[in-house]
Amino acid sequence: MTERPWLAHYPKEVPQSVDNAGFENLPQLLAKAAGTYAKQTAFTQVMPNGMNGSLTFAQVDQHSDSFAAYLREVIGLKQGDRVAVQMPNCLAYPIVAFGVFKAGLVLVNTNPLYTGPEMTHQFADSGAVALIVSDMFADRLADVLPKTQIKTVVTVKISEFFPPIVAGVIRLVQRYWNRSLPKITVEHTWFQSALAQGKKARDASRASSYLTGVGNHSIAALQYTGGTTGVSKGAMLSHGNLVINTLQMIAHSGEGMRAGKEIVLTALPLYHIFAFTVNLLGFYHNGARNILVPSPRPPSNLRRAFDNYKITWLSGVNTLFNALLNERWFQDSPPKHLHASAAGGMALQASVAERWRELTGTPIVEGFGLTESSPVITFNPLTGLAKDGTIGIPVPSTDVKCFDEHGNEVAVGEAGELIARGPQMMLGYWQRDEETKNTLKDGWLHTGDIAQMDSDGYFTIVDRKKDMILVSGFNVYPNEVEEQIAAVAGVLEVGVIGVPDEKSGERVQAYVVTTLPAPTKEQIVAYCRENLAAYKIPQDVMFVDELPKSPIGKILRRKLRDQAVASRTNSDNTSKGA
Repeated sequence: MTERPWLAHYPKEVPQSVDNAGFENLPQLLAKAAGTYAKQTAFTQVMPNGMNGSLTFAQVDQHSDSFAAYLREVIGLKQGDRVAVQMPNCLAYPIVAFGVFKAGLVLVNTNPLYTGPEMTHQFADSGAVALIVSDMFADRLADVLPKTQIKTVVTVKISEFFPPIVAGVIRLVQRYWNRSLPKITVEHTWFQSALAQGKKARDASRASSYLTGVGNHSIAALQYTGGTTGVSKGAMLSHGNLVINTLQMIAHSGEGMRAGKEIVLTALPLYHIFAFTVNLLGFYHNGARNILVPSPRPPSNLRRAFDNYKITWLSGVNTLFNALLNERWFQDSPPKHLHASAAGGMALQASVAERWRELTGTPIVEGFGLTESSPVITFNPLTGLAKDGTIGIPVPSTDVKCFDEHGNEVAVGEAGELIARGPQMMLGYWQRDEETKNTLKDGWLHTGDIAQMDSDGYFTIVDRKKDMILVSGFNVYPNEVEEQIAAVAGVLEVGVIGVPDEKSGERVQAYVVTTLPAPTKEQIVAYCRENLAAYKIPQDVMFVDELPKSPIGKILRRKLRDQAVASRTNSDNTSKGA
């Protein structure tokens, strides 16, 4: 097999390798952007009703300096201490994240929608000693904090840095209309007070020592996995991992990312590794204006952002693009300035990609990555060399191969577990040496995804190893079945799982969300019968109102399996009772 066949398909401006460009840590990367684009708008937060606030690159830089001083000088944190951050997309988020890095501390991104037990696990496991949290979610803290090492809590308003009158209106709506501001019963400091204290305490000579010894191999973030294979684990991402992956992503985009000219809509949560590296770090370093939307659900929350700003880039998952395509306002007035869209996090269905290109007249390309790889491993080129249905080719300085269960590399076109090697691969799992050894072997990250490579070096994800369905000894990959069902008129969303079957071991079961006019089970099965082998055809088609999703909109097959098991157990118990 030709080594790195994908290199022949790099656009001429894309280098074969990327180094850290002299940036020893993330604050150096951030400082370059702040200096280059100081007066330009870096972030604009847009509420569903269009109310907004903005910060320039210089303001983000100055405020994050103050916050770093607050963490080190005021509350006395030490280099390497962990700081948990739990908030939706808002103007305070980049200030907090950048401040944590500048202080030489470790960022622990936390989903704001986590339950008390989930928060307790992540805070206790990471050893976080401080928490920056949105006041909308502070009601759980009284039960959680005593079980952790957290000593300092800083609370953030969703309207931070908005014009005073606008911010006041938002607070009134939250307090009296939405009733989304719970009473905070734990000791805490408001964010603006923390910034003021940090600004007063900041000393340039001391601040320069915060990063002494912080280099490419120092931990920058503990990014927790979703926990789909057990207890959620913290991937240790170094400064070098995140710097390199940011530069890999920008380099791989070639002329598709125009320095200082892009306006990117950030609908995915910044605490998720996809938006964190691509939108927060990548587009910030490239001088883009980030349009932050606190929540993309329902999709109408994005309307004012599209109406009021000349969006040139959009990153998202299949469910986000699909949802927009089914919004009347989006159909009637597709974005006029859109340059390109990037899909990741889950498979981009061909029917969705085709409709997106047809409606917007712009390219949408799919990539692939994991939390453990910072996250980008592969991406389709933006210059007309993209291949639909594939996750593209490895980004510069990255090797990818497919291996069988015996540890042998498979031939071109054959399916095997995708493994990857490159400078963006994590240091390991936080305090989990055994799991690190099972995932990182001789420098190769074992992803658990089944993929195949074509002769040009483009990779296609067949499915997750753990999601594979075994029907009478034959492998069935849910992605393939979902792809066909999604093409049926009237199907809005679909999730496919395997359920136990006495005759075949497992059988295929589909969960479908429809729109009008809705297809029947018979129509769906008939379409599958025309396009799939008999053993891949769903034996059961369940129509549901919604599918369980992760914070970024990825359909959670694990929860569908849990529901199926619970339904079967209840059915068995009913039968026994009868």
